[in-house]
Amino acid sequence: MTPTEAAIALQDHAALWSMGEIRASDVVNTACDALVAGLDTPGLRILAACTRAEADYDVHDLLPAALDELSLAFYPVGSEASQEAAARALARRMLAGELTPREFTFRIHQRHGHELPLTGRLAELDDEYDILEYGDRTMDQVDAEVTAEARRLVAHPTVPAESADSPR
Repeated sequence: MTPTEAAIALQDHAALWSMGEIRASDVVNTACDALVAGLDTPGLRILAACTRAEADYDVHDLLPAALDELSLAFYPVGSEASQEAAARALARRMLAGELTPREFTFRIHQRHGHELPLTGRLAELDDEYDILEYGDRTMDQVDAEVTAEARRLVAHPTVPAESADSPR
């Protein structure tokens, strides 16, 4: 893993953790991977040193500082920016083969419904999976459109950390 890939993975894990998608210990494991990949800051070392038992209590306090030292964003929990970051992280997971297109749309739809503008089409595609047997589209066609949407999400520009709290 390159340092850039490690930074992206850490950013993604931070977003997924803040949305309740993954455990705090997964963030600690990713911090360890980032150290091995060549990223090194005091905050990252402290985060990586957490035990599984400590992670649930300490990640909340340690993660923002570790990300800041790496010039990565930690979006406020529940903010639209954090929801969008988590959606992009899930899109990267789907494109990497860790989720099927159906699982990806289900998780997006379950988490955001039709309310998050960035993922609205994915919620619609999740609905399409539910009615495939009654329509004229195939699973492969819907999968292809989901994959295209995932690529769009990954390419979508992110909100800079300092403006994540600011009104748009």
